[in-house]
Amino acid sequence: QVQLVESGGGLVQAGDSLRLSCAASGRTFSSSTMGWFRQAPGKEREFVARINWSGGTTYYADSVKGRFTISRDNAKNMVYLQMNSLKPEDTAVYYCAAAPKNYDYKYWGQGTQVTVSS
Repeated sequence: QVQLVESGGGLVQAGDSLRLSCAASGRTFSSSTMGWFRQAPGKEREFVARINWSGGTTYYADSVKGRFTISRDNAKNMVYLQMNSLKPEDTAVYYCAAAPKNYDYKYWGQGTQVTVSS
């Protein structure tokens, strides 16, 4: 079991940066692939980024590649999403998720709102 709590969302202007944090608890966190997803109003939830258990492998959606960076600190049970050069189309609720195996995101946080004004 993994419990996840996101924080760090807010209202920013286009071009600004924001760092999201995800605090995790539970035995399987350090062995889980962790991901960030987002859901904009009226749209389906979409994948943003993921990081493997060790932090050595990351993968990004094309829409955020080069602007967002995912990282983790297993000693602190934390996952981060550094978001730079934010655009209005990045506006969404951002969710942290844990996949204990096979990219099956079994555990989800409650989400944090990110709003980017033009």
